[in-house]
Amino acid sequence: MAKGDPGAATRSKRAAPRTRRAAATGEPELVQLLTPEGERIESALGPDGTEYRVDFTDEEYCGLYRDLVLVRKLDAEATALQRQGELGLWASLLGQEAAQVGSGRALRTQDMAFPTYREHGVLYCRGIDPIMPLGLFRGVDQGGWDPNEFKFNMYTIVIGAQTLHATGYAMGVAMDGKTGGEDGEAVIAYFGDGATSQGDVNESFVWASVFNAPLVFFCQNNQYAISEPLERQTRVPLYRRAGGFGFPGVRVDGNDVLASYAVTRHALDNARNGQGPSLIEAYTYRMGAHTTSDDPTRYRIASEVEAWQAKDPIARMKAFLTKQKIADESFFTAVDEQARTESVHLRERVLAMPDPQPVTMFDHVYPNGSPELDEQRARFTQYMESFEGSAH
Repeated sequence: MAKGDPGAATRSKRAAPRTRRAAATGEPELVQLLTPEGERIESALGPDGTEYRVDFTDEEYCGLYRDLVLVRKLDAEATALQRQGELGLWASLLGQEAAQVGSGRALRTQDMAFPTYREHGVLYCRGIDPIMPLGLFRGVDQGGWDPNEFKFNMYTIVIGAQTLHATGYAMGVAMDGKTGGEDGEAVIAYFGDGATSQGDVNESFVWASVFNAPLVFFCQNNQYAISEPLERQTRVPLYRRAGGFGFPGVRVDGNDVLASYAVTRHALDNARNGQGPSLIEAYTYRMGAHTTSDDPTRYRIASEVEAWQAKDPIARMKAFLTKQKIADESFFTAVDEQARTESVHLRERVLAMPDPQPVTMFDHVYPNGSPELDEQRARFTQYMESFEGSAH
């Protein structure tokens, strides 16, 4: 687990290595601290001149690598479970591990996160048992964690709706006087590139800006809104949209866990200190399907996927650890074994989940029940009993 602090960001007119590289190669300009080849960049500049850097110990670098590997393995196990009929659906994060682990580890204990249905890596970083979302997708519960305990809201299936929830929560934080210092609270809202076309997201931008809410909008631009490519969503880089709403935006290499951490920690600290909202566009790629009901081969070509495989977040972190002699093969083998063991344990626990009785769907609709609910429960019970002894 990474606990280091990237340090205070500073203003500088000096060109950063990543900025020059982007201009020279024609790639989109973004904040990057670790190249796809595993080369470490000391610092990088954001579009407003903010300098980003991290200063982790060797142990913390290794912790980030372990997070990436474990999150990917657990996600792969969930996908396998769905393919075998044990889950109704699964939304994989394959390829987006660095954006989620980097931003998730950048959160402080008091910060609140509002996820979509794909933030399994952030959920893991918040200390929530990985079995929790699988209960939701298996259909045995609604997701069993306490949002107040873990400072991580429930998964939201409706596209973009969680940004409204996050905005209202952040406005409440400000109204309660919980900003203005290092011990202040900040809020982060996760969404995808497709969600930026939703009215909910744009309304959230307006309210967060006008009320100076301590909120970081974290867009994981994985290049596709299901089958719709990015160019069908916007004519300009997504991070630039923030300027039209009156707050800063920055694009970060979403496959770089170090840069994702540095940019998110800086944005959260600005928010908690009363500097209002900001937008982070994590430029990444969804390596798998949108969900297990999707077939990505119908709308994208293999060469595109292969090009992004060369930017794999785990491979570059492993290359960095190896080149810097921070970790050796015994460490990587131990991490792989830990990931395998935890994924097997997760599978066993999923298969052991009891199927709930259908009538239990009425149990938690209202905290104290209601006469109408009691009537519906009675009718449903009578209906189910009518099948007893029949061939149906």
